[in-house]
Amino acid sequence: MTHAKNDTAQGSTTGSGAPAPSDRNSLTIGPNGPILLHDVHFLEQMAHFNREKVPERQPHAKGAGAFGVFETTADVSAYTKAALFQKGCKTEMLARFSTVAGEAGSPDTWRDVRGFSLKFYTEEGNYDLVGNNTPIFFVRDPMKFPHFIRSQKRLPDSGLRDNHMQWDFWTNNPETAHQVTYLMGDRGLPRTWRHMNGYGSHTYMWVNAAGERFWVKYHFHTNQGMRQFSNAEAKEMAGLDADYHRRDLFEAIAKGDFPSWTLSVQVMPYEEAKTYRYNPFDLTKTWPHKDYPLIEVGRMTLNRNPENFFAQIEQAAFSPGNTVPGIGLSPDKMLLGRAFAYNDAQRNRIGANFHQLPVNKPKVPVNTYMFDGHMTYEHSGSQPVYAPNSQGRSWADNTGKMEDGWEADGDMVRSAYELHAEDDDFSQPGILVREVYNDEQRERLVETVAGSLLGGVRSPVLERAFEYWKSIDADVGRRIEEKVRSGQAPEPAAGMSEA
Repeated sequence: MTHAKNDTAQGSTTGSGAPAPSDRNSLTIGPNGPILLHDVHFLEQMAHFNREKVPERQPHAKGAGAFGVFETTADVSAYTKAALFQKGCKTEMLARFSTVAGEAGSPDTWRDVRGFSLKFYTEEGNYDLVGNNTPIFFVRDPMKFPHFIRSQKRLPDSGLRDNHMQWDFWTNNPETAHQVTYLMGDRGLPRTWRHMNGYGSHTYMWVNAAGERFWVKYHFHTNQGMRQFSNAEAKEMAGLDADYHRRDLFEAIAKGDFPSWTLSVQVMPYEEAKTYRYNPFDLTKTWPHKDYPLIEVGRMTLNRNPENFFAQIEQAAFSPGNTVPGIGLSPDKMLLGRAFAYNDAQRNRIGANFHQLPVNKPKVPVNTYMFDGHMTYEHSGSQPVYAPNSQGRSWADNTGKMEDGWEADGDMVRSAYELHAEDDDFSQPGILVREVYNDEQRERLVETVAGSLLGGVRSPVLERAFEYWKSIDADVGRRIEEKVRSGQAPEPAAGMSEA
């Protein structure tokens, strides 16, 4: 008997050998709709990705954190009924800062995005806000996320990190341009975690007591002021003290110099999202402040170091899927993908009952129908383990319209977001270069990118990189190409495969 062969030259396959439907787009209801649970290929890709490395985190492996308090100082009850965001409320919390691409032993000061993950122990359960020190991200569809992370990791043959690989991914995905422009600028090298901003990055939903819905973005502005390393300073510090950021935070708190951040939000009325000039759920885009000004909410202060790093920081588990009444998700595809992937990664990394560990345990009573599994500690005794039941154990039975939901209609498609009036991949990074960066910052951007491209980037990726930057800004792209062609770029800075 002869067997037909799957022609892998025409595409990839699933783990079972069948043709894969798409490695670019997840399955949604319409271009802007929610991801579907029966997108088996996406779920399999993410579930396997979460289990590629054991036991450290796959991205964000290198990090540290501290405990503190969040105090809501302004009245934002018009927008959300969430208890922690009611004026005067003080909520215990945990923050973890990290790099994205480096392994657990990598230097803190390599050029990279910094994780900015927060856990609020609220009176309604735990609320996690899992963000970065940038208001955007590299990709807009979670199907691409494993591919992006792998492009920042190590080659399969030499085990070395590789500039060519990461630029190959970036230039094949123009949506990365906004984040790459941010990363290659001064803010790609924060001097300390205390001296950088944090962002929720995604668009979230807020719901007030009257059931009115709003779209929001979170901004945590450092009260210590923004400070950055130069390429040379960061490279020197990587050799002098690979744990510089971890040491700085721990020592500052130990001596009573408690860092703080002011939380503000941008609020978009629910209906305006449908016609806004940018797709408000695209993680590669920002909302200009002139359209949606910042509204101050409160203050986050870190005032207590961990007593045991492993128990309280390494075992801390965050997920944007952990929400509370008054806060919901949005049609942001990356957010919806992360809502599944993060808790699934924790189940693989630290066990099925990671939520029972003291650092992750809510401060309120828990009545969950998740039971047994490895390392079960909390339990429901002899109560029924099924619902509904007739034995008196309560269970949830909400039906009808979700207060934190949204309407979706359309065919099942694998597609990019539906374009809004001013949607494209290069306009906003161009604005960042021309209107936010000054002349000195633009010059440093040119030197950083040129140094990265000289670090082993080959044709045709090199030519694509020149066009990529010319699409962001013609003058900056021209100057980058001139430096690379002439060999005048500086020595690459530490990190990002020497980027």
